[in-house]
Amino acid sequence: MMSMISHRFRLAARMAGLAIVGSTTLTLLWFLPVKSLASDEQQTRALLEKSCAGCHRLEGAADSRFKLNAPDLIGAGSKFKRDWLIRWLLGKEEPVYVKNYRWDQLQQPGRHPVTSQGDAEQVADYFEKHLKDPRVKDGTIDLSTFSATEAKFGEQLFKEHSCIGCHQIMMDGRVTGGPQSASFLSSGRRLKADWIYRFNSNPPDFVPHSGEFVADVSELGLRYITGFIATRGWDEFKFYEPWTADPFRKADATRGAQVYKEYCVQCHGATGQGDGAAASGLEPKPAMHSKIAFNKLPDEYLYNVINYGGKAVGKSSLMPYWSLTLGQQGVADVMVYLRETFKGATVAEAAAGVTGGPLGVCPQPRTTKKAPADYLSRTNPLPATPAHVQAGKKIFVETAKPLACMNCHGQQGDGAGPIGTALVPPPRNFTCGATMKTISDGQMFWVIKDGSPGTGMMAFPGLSDDEVWQVVHYLRTLAR
Repeated sequence: MMSMISHRFRLAARMAGLAIVGSTTLTLLWFLPVKSLASDEQQTRALLEKSCAGCHRLEGAADSRFKLNAPDLIGAGSKFKRDWLIRWLLGKEEPVYVKNYRWDQLQQPGRHPVTSQGDAEQVADYFEKHLKDPRVKDGTIDLSTFSATEAKFGEQLFKEHSCIGCHQIMMDGRVTGGPQSASFLSSGRRLKADWIYRFNSNPPDFVPHSGEFVADVSELGLRYITGFIATRGWDEFKFYEPWTADPFRKADATRGAQVYKEYCVQCHGATGQGDGAAASGLEPKPAMHSKIAFNKLPDEYLYNVINYGGKAVGKSSLMPYWSLTLGQQGVADVMVYLRETFKGATVAEAAAGVTGGPLGVCPQPRTTKKAPADYLSRTNPLPATPAHVQAGKKIFVETAKPLACMNCHGQQGDGAGPIGTALVPPPRNFTCGATMKTISDGQMFWVIKDGSPGTGMMAFPGLSDDEVWQVVHYLRTLAR
């Protein structure tokens, strides 16, 4: 048996994968550069047979990982991006498998043998032309229309369906996930989206009896999770911004008024007072559109809450996702109708408390739930330096997702934001020292991270811990 294995390894050359001898020994054989084969495909095939087939299979039917020495190259032209493959063959990419492809035999990654630039390009070209997978259909998924919100949904599915148990991704600036299978830290540079989609549709088609999991995901869910994987580590990728597309350039408020009557009035009421027929049975109550300054809200937020539903932006799941019902033109039309129709409460109304506005209310009565004990006891670990305070202000005013804090709490932190005057109870008035001095750092951290049920305060799980603490520092500077 050992002599047969040794013979197989003698056939492996510069492109050989991670070959296994026994259960504990790794053998990587390095060969002298092969004379350039130019564009002669016959010679390239001979090179592959000589240098790669000792570990990788170039043809045949899918088989268990536990019967292989290295990943199959069957259909590799449909799987790998050309630029990544060339860099991989030149030794310029990190190992794909953190604990080795055959993790049952080795727990340490190995480096793939390096080839020349010319041979790497030849092999990549050969893969593109000859090693195509007929099951992978070009154009199945269109990443040119893939948005950052869809990527967020994909990340949620990635976690919910336990993909993170085997595959590593980057979360909150940290490498997270199991190291047992292929790393997804740079999967967007490595893998073609159409191949990812087909693989996700039924992983055992590619590696049967290898521990691959089949998830119960809808077709739309497949798009989300595929796009998420296909953009990891692809720093140059530009997410689609649908509110800049053609339907929104053609948006019409008259059509939007009809959409509002047919779909929105049932909850939000004919005049946007939040008193539609369904409202009496809903908790929390529908938003009072008549009190919201829609013309001041960011396009991204307004689009997301209508297109993807309340849950997508940390609001009530009672607000449906209307994308499939209305289509993009319908979403665009109702957005322009809202902006032209509802301008929000006046400052005078808010100050007088007509809408429950917080201006002048200090101390501010609150019924916010108390954070768990382990949160309450926390103190801000970051020093209150000008840099941290300024970073917190930027998050509060500009960058927090799904919506910058000032949209509810106001530019000055007094609760008089474009949405603030419509919320019951009103947003926190951070300028009220009498109220703020009773709130611990840990309580604020918990509310920012997890939201506040029964109020308009959404959760901000996308903020890192340090970013939340920076916001806390900034809020402390507002109290008078």
